Amino acid sequence: MTAPLNRFSVEPLARMTRRLADVAGGRAAPDLVITNARALSTYSERILPDREIWIAGGRIAALKGAGTYTGPNTYDARGLILAPGLVDPHLHIESSMVTACAYAEAALVNGTTTIVCDSHEIGNVLDSDGVAWMLEDARQAPLSIYLSVPSTVPATSPAIETAGGDLTPEKIAALFDAWPEAIALGEKMDFVAVAEGDPRAHAILAAALERGRPVSGHIYGRHFVAPYAASGVTDTHEAVDAEIADDLLEAGLWIFLRGGPPTTPWHSLPEAIGTVTEYGAAWKRVCACTDDRDADDLLAYGLDWVVREAVRLGIPKPAAWAMGSLHPATRFGLDGEIGGLGGGRRADLVLLDDDLVPQATWYGGALVVENRRPTHRLEAALAQPYRYPEPAYRTVRLPAPLPALVPPLPSGPCTVNAIRTVLPGIELAHARVPLAPGADWAETLHAHDLCHVAVIERHGINGNVAHGLLSAFGLTRGAVASSVGHDAHNIVVAGVNEADMRLAVQAIAAVQGGVCVVADGVVTALVELPVAGLISDRRVGAVAESVRALKAAWRAAGCAIPYMGFNLIPLAVIPRIRITDRGIVRVPEMDRVPLFEPA
Repeated sequence: MTAPLNRFSVEPLARMTRRLADVAGGRAAPDLVITNARALSTYSERILPDREIWIAGGRIAALKGAGTYTGPNTYDARGLILAPGLVDPHLHIESSMVTACAYAEAALVNGTTTIVCDSHEIGNVLDSDGVAWMLEDARQAPLSIYLSVPSTVPATSPAIETAGGDLTPEKIAALFDAWPEAIALGEKMDFVAVAEGDPRAHAILAAALERGRPVSGHIYGRHFVAPYAASGVTDTHEAVDAEIADDLLEAGLWIFLRGGPPTTPWHSLPEAIGTVTEYGAAWKRVCACTDDRDADDLLAYGLDWVVREAVRLGIPKPAAWAMGSLHPATRFGLDGEIGGLGGGRRADLVLLDDDLVPQATWYGGALVVENRRPTHRLEAALAQPYRYPEPAYRTVRLPAPLPALVPPLPSGPCTVNAIRTVLPGIELAHARVPLAPGADWAETLHAHDLCHVAVIERHGINGNVAHGLLSAFGLTRGAVASSVGHDAHNIVVAGVNEADMRLAVQAIAAVQGGVCVVADGVVTALVELPVAGLISDRRVGAVAESVRALKAAWRAAGCAIPYMGFNLIPLAVIPRIRITDRGIVRVPEMDRVPLFEPA
């Protein structure tokens, strides 16, 4: 399988064997030789001294001893480590709030040359059209981008939430058949439905398995592992601790160790890696991945950072780099193309210092990053981004007039089925809070450490608004809101008063999507995401700057979990309790409960 077509594509290996053989045998000159390097072999898990790599037609012709080549067109590696480019096996481009073209810049600076993305976020908003548009974007990006076809859109049944998309088994099959980049089925998030034999869930699995495509997973709970594996799922990034990681390995699944900023919900690697460092499992079916990153964290915490975390936790450097390169390539059957320094592979290469920090990146033999900055060639590619069609810029369609965002104050004592936030913000606790109503909502919220939360259907389908109450969220004033309400991406808003909540929602609607903080009637931060209400069409650096300002305002508002954790509050496939546009949902029971119950 070859890399996806884009402006940096190289010829398929089948058309280059004679030339590469001539170059490797010294009968023809290479296009480029990177010399005076230490070569990181992901095959033997060693760092080999005094090596040089010969490149022809964007592919590796040979790895030889330093000083073998005496001709022109050389690049002096100055004794640094030369390694294969990183391969991220699971991520969502939309979570980075940028287009695929913009994502490529941050990826290449951090040494990642290939990604496998699951575009279920844009699929939840714009159905298969959105997925196709993102693939067009990916084809224009200077990066090898493969697709794991979104498998769970919507993430739950229409009785639980309202999404803008509905990817049926037939639509998923059509995406596989139309796009060569579609190499796997994306994370099957409805693991309860899979385990219980739901016909639609298994028809989607069949669409992939009948085409020989592997199936990616998303699972919580060790008791679900056996039926999940028996259903054909062969990888997951949701190994949250060593015990379930061990179960998953023994059930035949690849595990993707997800690393992320320690203050976010996306840093399960330190616990899950215990299956290797404590229980003695081999690392041959263990990969590293990033999953979700915002634009700010994408720059600071790339896949290279995850690999360095694995080293810090006890994995040898060559093995850790293999977890981020050869292992993901092997999992998706791409190891003949990428993931190592073997002859015939794409010349996707990274020059590293001794701490495994990327200094330069070659993509298809072209130098695209040097001294951790884009080269002129990469800048030229980034200056020609894909433009999404106009319907992608018109996806926030709210009911008019906007219904009430807070419920009526109960007239007497009752019990609240509240949602208690818990760091790092993935799982939420079900708190049954005895409520003694005060004179008004302000007095009542203050007395019980609560704040309002509402989810508003924003796809123009039914105008639903559901009310809830958050416990221990810490919001001290104003409101926060987001159109990135995973995974149906309705607007989720929390606040201590309805006026600020309305202002936050209106600010998002005015720019057709975003994440917003409001205090005392003033918008203090707004990241504009006009493409599907999920993505900015600006360069990654500009978006990262806006995100940093948002994070500062978020902290000033007193929020107890990061905004990316807040975005998960409507995600009704993660325990223990959620709120969608249709009400409060318990997970994994998948039943709805009222906000107020009699005392």
